[in-house]
Amino acid sequence: MIHQKSKETIRFILDRFKKNGFQAYIVGGAVRDIILQRTPDDFDILTNASIKEIQSLFLGQKVKTVGKSFPVCIVDGVEISSGRSAFDISDFPESDLAKRDFTINAMAYDSITKKIIDPFNGKKDLEDAIIRFTRDPEKRIHEDPVRMIRACRFVAMIDGPLSLSSLEVILGNKDLLDRSVAKERIHHEVMKALGLERPSLFFKALKKTGLLVKIFPSLDRCRGLDGGPHHGETVFDHSMLVGDALSPRFPILRLAGFLHDAGKFDAAKTNEGKLTFAGHENHTRPIVHDLTTLRFSAKDITYITSLIKTHMRPLTDQTTPKAARRLLAVLDKHGLDYRDFMRMRIADKKGNLAKRPYTISEIRIRLKKLFLEMAERSAFQMNRLEITGNDIIQLTGVVPGPDIGKIKQMLFEKVLDDPELNNYNDLKQICRSLKIRK
Repeated sequence: MIHQKSKETIRFILDRFKKNGFQAYIVGGAVRDIILQRTPDDFDILTNASIKEIQSLFLGQKVKTVGKSFPVCIVDGVEISSGRSAFDISDFPESDLAKRDFTINAMAYDSITKKIIDPFNGKKDLEDAIIRFTRDPEKRIHEDPVRMIRACRFVAMIDGPLSLSSLEVILGNKDLLDRSVAKERIHHEVMKALGLERPSLFFKALKKTGLLVKIFPSLDRCRGLDGGPHHGETVFDHSMLVGDALSPRFPILRLAGFLHDAGKFDAAKTNEGKLTFAGHENHTRPIVHDLTTLRFSAKDITYITSLIKTHMRPLTDQTTPKAARRLLAVLDKHGLDYRDFMRMRIADKKGNLAKRPYTISEIRIRLKKLFLEMAERSAFQMNRLEITGNDIIQLTGVVPGPDIGKIKQMLFEKVLDDPELNNYNDLKQICRSLKIRK
């Protein structure tokens, strides 16, 4: 259903065009979503009025004109484009729809006749769940190479394949992504895909079209990599299952799920005939390179790599209070919330076909272990120690410098083992007992 406020705005705009003798249609994604019985994110209107005529028609409204090569007007938050040709508008709106990327996006809705204008059988392609470029696929791609990535996103959105002709043309033109394509636009497509029900379909489509190696080479190289004796699936397939198992409400966490085991390619070794990936969580450099190239922020990159580096930390029904405190300290050091750690752990287990997922009871047991230690207000960070660097200098006579940090780390380790020691008197006694070269 369409939001009531959006309905009123759209109706107002379309009525004004009609009253002034212009044609105007709802076009693109909104028409597609309405046919799919989904709520459109936004609405675009196409008219045969020129940009200047649009500006004149909506004097008094919030009007903004954006774009240089292909200017559009935004009226009260609704994007309006002009399909007017200086030479011939007799085939409007078909002439404009022919230039759109995919047949499922090349439809227009006439609010007067209540009919859908569908010159390229987009509705049929929606019914068949197939993604097909409008008219000439090669021309559509050369107009904008990012359309190849969009094609993969729409594959995931409607859970259907690319047409054979579209697949062949993408395979033949995939190197266009290496040229003058803004990485920010690729980043935008990735983020949109992460909000879908099953983003794995997007990554699999990228793999099939040869685009994954252009976008996430760290993940692409895991194709066909055996998951080892503890998994019933390949590393790539495991990553797909884990990413899908995470909520679309947390897209960056979800991306970490898709990338969390990409380091296994570098860590892979055969030991006594068995494939192992010891320390794979520390092989994050290729992942960081991919994320940096795609213009992810330093904050997002740090968050993703922190999740990857900590996802192997143990938390079982046998975890001791001491081990739980150490886990919380590690998460605190990496700036991670225990909930994100648990979300990753649950998804990681769910994505392993050789094991069964956690039960609700098993999840509660693990959370309880963390809650008990958090309730004790243990010192999970060195700066929560009940002793300062100045105190240590006075007690030990050590000059300010790296040694102070080493002493604080040693005190911190003792407090993790026994939280009761986190008081000034006990920490003072420990400092005085140290044999330090001054």
